Amino acid sequence: MNTNPIQRGMLVLGFAAMLAAPLSADVVETKNGARIVGKVTKIDGGAVTVTTDFAGAVTIKQSEITGITTDGPVAVRLASGTRLEGKITSSAGALQIAGADGSISTTVDKVAASWAAGAKDPAIAALERGWAYEAAVDVAGKTGNKEQLGTGFSFRATLAGSQDTLQFYSAYDRQISDGVKSADQFKAGVDYANNFSGAKSWYVRDEAGFDRVKDIELYNVAAAGLGYDFIKEAKQLLTGRAGVSFRYAGYNNPRTEDVKSAGLDFGLAHRLQMENAVLVNRISYVPTFEDFSNFVLTHESSLELPLIGTQWKVRMGVANDYNSKPGRGVERLDTTYFTRLVLSWK
Repeated sequence: MNTNPIQRGMLVLGFAAMLAAPLSADVVETKNGARIVGKVTKIDGGAVTVTTDFAGAVTIKQSEITGITTDGPVAVRLASGTRLEGKITSSAGALQIAGADGSISTTVDKVAASWAAGAKDPAIAALERGWAYEAAVDVAGKTGNKEQLGTGFSFRATLAGSQDTLQFYSAYDRQISDGVKSADQFKAGVDYANNFSGAKSWYVRDEAGFDRVKDIELYNVAAAGLGYDFIKEAKQLLTGRAGVSFRYAGYNNPRTEDVKSAGLDFGLAHRLQMENAVLVNRISYVPTFEDFSNFVLTHESSLELPLIGTQWKVRMGVANDYNSKPGRGVERLDTTYFTRLVLSWK
């Protein structure tokens, strides 16, 4: 077959591109002689993750790897703590990491972690604290046989690190039915928890507010104690708390005796991350030392579903507030069903 010079040049270029394609990728060699060609995205926890065209992300045990070669520079941290950015080449079981600051010879088993060049060490990033914010609104109304308007607002700011979590929160709920207030409640609080040893933690919290429908002019609950994570997984967390508290409740009606007493503080919090939803359950029980039959019990369960994008969500749930010795003419139990629009950001 005769070809002109231009066609021959194109064939040569195409053939060269085919030969060069594998050379532009990272290569991982294993003990059984396999060569995985792709992009080494990270080394962590004794495993190497390679993104391939044919099988997506592939995770290989580091103990089964004999050689790693990268097409471009990567960041590497050795078991000794040394950090270096550069290309990795391998020969006869040895690795050579060559960067702008020099080169290091090592072995695969001495590599503790690897990540994208120029990025932050994941071990350092995991120790850093970061703020996360959440705002929610709930507005519901009805006209016709009954006139009803309900509004609810809440805000939460969370500073979380690898060992501790600090939360500030506030919420306001107001309901009017046929011109009569059926809810007028405000609360604000702070909660700090420190995981000092594995599943064990200590905490302090304080919450204050008012509930005018329940005749509470001002209430405050301050507590401190210990916590324990019964379940602590990537997608599920179940934490129990037990401590001591001081509870104050001041009533508008002078015939109702104010509450001023130390007591106990018990809590249980559960969070489950499902494929496309988040289930949250919280319960708190605060009895007084003076009279254990005098207590407040609060509960909230909610299911959160994502909307368009990652920041907007809808949260549906139920909340119960039980006061064993409420003000005069006030029911012990209040139950609220809610649907809220939630915006979260960092």
